[in-house]
Amino acid sequence: MAKLVGNVLIAQGGGPTAVINQSLVGAVLESRKFPEVDRVYGALHGVRGIIEEDFIDLTQATTHNLERVACTPSSALLSTRDKPDADYCEKIFKVCMRHNVRYFFYNGGNDSADAVRIVNDNAAAAGYELRCIHIPKTIDNDLRVTDHCPGYGSAAKFVASAFAGINLDNRAIPGVYIGVVMGRHAGFLTAASAFAQKYEDDGPHLIYVPERTFDTDTFLKDVDEVYKRFGRCVIAVSEGIVGADGKPIITQLMGGDSEKDAHGNVQLSGTGALGDALGKTIKDRLKIKRVRSDTFGYLQRSFLGIVSEVDQAEAREVGEKAAQFALWNNVDGSVAIRRTGDYSVDYFLTPLDTVARETKSMPRTFINEAGNGVTTDFLNYARPLLGSMPSYERLQCPKVPKK
Repeated sequence: MAKLVGNVLIAQGGGPTAVINQSLVGAVLESRKFPEVDRVYGALHGVRGIIEEDFIDLTQATTHNLERVACTPSSALLSTRDKPDADYCEKIFKVCMRHNVRYFFYNGGNDSADAVRIVNDNAAAAGYELRCIHIPKTIDNDLRVTDHCPGYGSAAKFVASAFAGINLDNRAIPGVYIGVVMGRHAGFLTAASAFAQKYEDDGPHLIYVPERTFDTDTFLKDVDEVYKRFGRCVIAVSEGIVGADGKPIITQLMGGDSEKDAHGNVQLSGTGALGDALGKTIKDRLKIKRVRSDTFGYLQRSFLGIVSEVDQAEAREVGEKAAQFALWNNVDGSVAIRRTGDYSVDYFLTPLDTVARETKSMPRTFINEAGNGVTTDFLNYARPLLGSMPSYERLQCPKVPKK
């Protein structure tokens, strides 16, 4: 088959990450090596930038500039929360034809993969040769097929580091602390808080994820037991924890006062309501006075200075592999990571419809029997992804006898 000669179009969608620009730069630099590529375009603000033809010419960016951008968190091409339907994707396809785009790379989560799938179907129906590759990205680590997602390792490292600092603070001035972590349906990020634990009495002492039903009475019993044992309690809780009715627990605690986002979902990330509600419940029913909560929110996604070197390398490589699959192999799909050893990976292409729309959850084997912590299986799975972690120590010396 003759090589497709034309332009490359790259866009970034959904929530930014600390390493998404590694994927962008990997795809750009690799694409620029191929003689059949005339121009490498970047669409600003994701798919919205495509239909508005808001492009920049990445062919003219210097390698030095690109390498500096690669080490910068957040989306260099900016992003969007648009969820394209069939009509929207048809517009994307028509823009691709007008600009002689023959290679389309979209870096994002499962909704981004679905957009790539629809555009790919449009091209096939029109008989227009267009190679479409989805480049995986999400801090939630909830894409199907791939072992893990670029972006997760760095966000997990931030969460673990933050809880390590919180634990040190809480040990100095004891009380109950609640940290609310992103994750509407998957608890991988919240579970990473377990890497803050070094000593036996370190927090987080309790970890709650959406994959297990949250019961307020059981939660209070857990907190009470930990507080009586250690005189303090550090809690990591996913924003998406649900009750027995399958609804977010915030609706149970807040009643009809819970906010909704633009898509009609209960607002989880943009408010401290869950932490406040859980804290008030602890104060009212356990009569513990010193109770504090924080909602990590956007801090987890693009925090400058806490980046996993493993995550950086793999994010770069999935971008490079996207260009190689499209230009060398002339195929469409989503780049996925396969774990091959302890620790090594390789990359493969999976059909777009295996990644689009649906998400995955933490396996049952990653959550302890009580539903308030994680298992060794999870720690073994996630530990390599965080890269090197900061360390801390306690004073090791005997007490002086009282007189």
